[in-house]
Amino acid sequence: MNYDVIIVGCGPVGATAANLLGQYGHKVLVLEQFTDAFPLPRAVHLDHEMMRLFQGMGLADKILPQTRETQGHMHLGADGDVIRYMGSVGKPKRFGWANDYFFYQPELEATLREGFRRFPNIEFRQSVVVDGVHNTANGCEIPAGTETFTARFAIGCDGARSPVRHALGIELHDLLFEEAWLVVDANVDGPISFPPIPSLPAGAYPQQLSVMTCDPRRPATIVPGRGAHRRWEFMLLPGESETAIVEPESIHALVNPWLQGCTYEIVRTATYKFNARVAREWRKGNVFLAGDAAHQTPPFFGQGMCHGLRDVSNLSFKLDLVLRGLADDTLLDTYQSERDPQVRHVIGAAVAAGRYICELDPQKAALRDAEIRERQRSGQDIATAADLIAPYTEGLVTEGAGERFVQPRIDGVLLDDLTGGGFRLLGDISGLSANAEAIIARLHITGFDHPQLTEALNGETVLLRPDNYVFGRAADAEGVDALLHALDGQLHSTPAKVSLHA
Repeated sequence: MNYDVIIVGCGPVGATAANLLGQYGHKVLVLEQFTDAFPLPRAVHLDHEMMRLFQGMGLADKILPQTRETQGHMHLGADGDVIRYMGSVGKPKRFGWANDYFFYQPELEATLREGFRRFPNIEFRQSVVVDGVHNTANGCEIPAGTETFTARFAIGCDGARSPVRHALGIELHDLLFEEAWLVVDANVDGPISFPPIPSLPAGAYPQQLSVMTCDPRRPATIVPGRGAHRRWEFMLLPGESETAIVEPESIHALVNPWLQGCTYEIVRTATYKFNARVAREWRKGNVFLAGDAAHQTPPFFGQGMCHGLRDVSNLSFKLDLVLRGLADDTLLDTYQSERDPQVRHVIGAAVAAGRYICELDPQKAALRDAEIRERQRSGQDIATAADLIAPYTEGLVTEGAGERFVQPRIDGVLLDDLTGGGFRLLGDISGLSANAEAIIARLHITGFDHPQLTEALNGETVLLRPDNYVFGRAADAEGVDALLHALDGQLHSTPAKVSLHA
């Protein structure tokens, strides 16, 4: 084989996969069809889990100055007042980072590409159009022009139209949500001008929040990007032309009411169909799908790109274990069995939000507002959008585990910076058997204990996966022994297959 892994597509998801596999030391080829990174913003939101991932990649210090930390999301009803707030004002940063950041995608992509160039084991080829992908007995082949590249594994990170997915004949499960929206990006020299919001103090406008106006006259979103960058998303009304609405006079008519007294420069306009789709297969032989190639999420919680980064975080450490001979190939089937349900859970919530946001009937909108306010008042709603991320319930986890583990500061230093990557045992690991110690040595598991972990551990020892999800917990040395043997067994056994939700 020429390579251990070929990554097709070098957007944020493909570039993150290259950084992760670069850290693991594998020989990787990244193929990108375009000569340069896309110069305009597309994705704009990431959350604490993504910043923690960048932290582990050694890039958080470079990415953080390129972002704008914000306080969450607010939805305004038909009457212009708050119906839903999902935010983090005054709440501790349990995972070490804020819940919400906005960024400028060209900057992020440049930093991620610069990041994987640190590694001599990563080869990057641009202006390469992939003509197909073929599984072989021991790997895969990817023809591109006059060359054919071979690898043990390949990952299609090549977007919603994914040539890799089409070449594999993988169908999408359509979750039946499609709405046309206009996206406008602009550089603005002042604050957004909101109409008075009755429940907020006079003059207190949500400049540090993304705001969804659920106005039946025209639903819209206002996003506070980094620096001077601001984004609007406007729903197209029935009968509106996608061609006419992107004309300059239409754009300015929509944006001007939000920018009274400010000058601005339009950077980008585009119309999109917001879709909800999931690939029926995320793996075919030795080829995997990740990011928009595997799923498309309506943007109402800002989780589209985050899904893709979780994909490659999950898949990369499993590929590493298989490539190093520490796990059977069947471990890779847990990629879909873990990721698919979590993605579908968030897509379901985003579709539900999209349906109420896109309501154009004034009477139904008023009833919606009353119902959502009651849900917020009674505490039945999620507190932040990050709370949508469900634990893994099958795959490389034990029963009752599978959630993301917190990241406290220990003597002022973030937990992951003290423990490093890989599998980690947090808490008391004294009194283990010789067999358990052998597993720790073979899998290079790090042990770490500290009094400041007491609250997070709740008297238990936690076995943490390389992607910061909990494999399992144990109350004593005997339980830790059992946990380690369970991990070793799962790395060498056939996992359950995921339901394809036909």
